[in-house]
Amino acid sequence: MKNIITYLVLYIITATFLSCDNFVDVTIPSSQLTGEKVFEDATTANATMVDIYSKLRDTGILTGLLNGASVSLGMYSDELIYHGSGVEQGVPFTNTIIATSSITSDLWTQSYHQIYCANAVIEGVQNSGSLYLNDKNRLTGEALFVRALVHFYLVNIYGDIPYITSTEYEKNKIAGRTPSANVYSNIISDLDQAIKLLPEQYLTAERVKPNRSTANALLARVYLYNKQWAEASNSASAVLNNPEYVIESNPEKTFLKGSTSTIWQFMPKLNGNNTDEGGSFIFLSGSSTFGALSPDLIDAFEIGDLRKSYWIREVNDGANIYYHSFKYKQHTKTDPSVEYSVIFRIAEQYLIRAEARARQGELIGAKEDLNKIRNAAGLANTTASTANEIINAVIKERRVELFTEYGHRFFDLKRTGQLDAVLSPVKPGWQTTDQLWPLPETELIANPNLFPQNEGY
Repeated sequence: MKNIITYLVLYIITATFLSCDNFVDVTIPSSQLTGEKVFEDATTANATMVDIYSKLRDTGILTGLLNGASVSLGMYSDELIYHGSGVEQGVPFTNTIIATSSITSDLWTQSYHQIYCANAVIEGVQNSGSLYLNDKNRLTGEALFVRALVHFYLVNIYGDIPYITSTEYEKNKIAGRTPSANVYSNIISDLDQAIKLLPEQYLTAERVKPNRSTANALLARVYLYNKQWAEASNSASAVLNNPEYVIESNPEKTFLKGSTSTIWQFMPKLNGNNTDEGGSFIFLSGSSTFGALSPDLIDAFEIGDLRKSYWIREVNDGANIYYHSFKYKQHTKTDPSVEYSVIFRIAEQYLIRAEARARQGELIGAKEDLNKIRNAAGLANTTASTANEIINAVIKERRVELFTEYGHRFFDLKRTGQLDAVLSPVKPGWQTTDQLWPLPETELIANPNLFPQNEGY
């Protein structure tokens, strides 16, 4: 009992040590020495990473709540249309985000808070004198993966950003913006290290802690965005060659907590809870909808596509018909929990490799990967034959496969140079500069080294 109490006390101290508002206002904690003791024990050291995953689930870019990327970037692009009766605070219904908006400041602050926490784990584990090497490696790998993941989203939303790799307050509070190309290099370096340190197997059956395949999955995406086609294909293959991952034959099972297609997922806060995404997307009455799926997205599905049948639900209020994302089907508690928030899944890896192969002229392999996704959705093989036709078919497939999942659609339009052509007709006043969000005004005031503000704001 004494040891249990000690662990609880140390965990509370650690949570306090890590719970800074953001990286620019972190002071040296008075409990630093005690906080370091947390990393002398595997139980409490593991608890610090569990706390970080909870932060990722509940706040910032990856949360399934309305301010997370799934909703905010779905609304900012052409996936969702606002049908509410008022103005919910901080959600980008159109392209009118400003530097003083709560969504951009909260997203920035919470993201750098998560990065700071990851850095604290890296430093604490490295300085530990009693953790076993296997625990040190795994925890360092997990924290490096988180640091790379959050920076990846930040650079794609804000452009040039500070790449923060320590908990040094005086250094971090005046950090300048790192060019995007260098941010990508740093992300790749972090993921390369993480892949070497993370175990191949999951610690539990529920896939809630990242393993080596999780880091490879992110690395494949990073390489794809960075136009490193051979590397993207190879990293995706490293995941796809793992027999543990199998596309569900029934699309209705894809987002269940035991899905064989899941690479990494978030466990809900409490037993019996399900996903925040379910609460954000599901609505029962058309007249009170917040963000319904856009008609263009509905029309993008081919006849007979099982994803439209299983992952979209129609709501008729008697006067109008609305559609909402129904990938997650629970918006209330169940006993036990049946759905976890899926962050990475195997379908994306097939589509990454299909595109990367097509861009290298490996057309037969590209079509095989693309058809793997189409056939699982009940569709016939693609009729695309040339490299450009296959690439366009892959982008179209990504739209109907990955909709309302962490901003894939917005990022795909952006990286393929289609943002202006696609969003100008549906976003009044859309400008090319809207491809980036503004840096928060409060951060610019606190740290002039972050200037200049992104163009157009």
